Amino acid sequence: MIEVVRIGQRLVRDDRVTTHVALVSRAFGAEKIYMTEVNPEIKDTLQKINKTWGGEFDVEFIEKWKPIVKKKKEENFKIVHLTMYGESINDVQQKLGKEENILVVVGAEKVPREIYGLADYNVGVGSQPHSEISALAILLDRIQNGKQFEKSFPGAIRKIIPTKNGKNVEVKETRD
Repeated sequence: MIEVVRIGQRLVRDDRVTTHVALVSRAFGAEKIYMTEVNPEIKDTLQKINKTWGGEFDVEFIEKWKPIVKKKKEENFKIVHLTMYGESINDVQQKLGKEENILVVVGAEKVPREIYGLADYNVGVGSQPHSEISALAILLDRIQNGKQFEKSFPGAIRKIIPTKNGKNVEVKETRD
């Protein structure tokens, strides 16, 4: 099981970024995201995505990140903090791929120093400034070896059928 916690949000700028962190989490195999300091419309957006594209991805608003991280550690989740300053993903991806339960911590602005000590893994994707959205996608892909793309999303009204040319979208009248 993979879950994600998003810490913080820079006002105005991050509504879209936080929504995209949630969308990538969902599409790349996570089952849930916890969010602090967010626009409540993000949850509505994800519920509409679930209704149309299937699945039961869960969004939970939290006031503080630390209790969730500590609770997940007690439940034997490995805490993976995405940071520019961590171990190279190339060095830890095999270990991470063997972990059964993972909580990925994705910051918005500068995260509290304390998260570095609470994390089992502080992981860096690349050594240049980049988006937390891309780092999350790369991390989730590496630890699942692409298997997340074989995941079924039950109850989908729409489903994209891979094709070499053009668009192929299967549309059902009702949910399964």
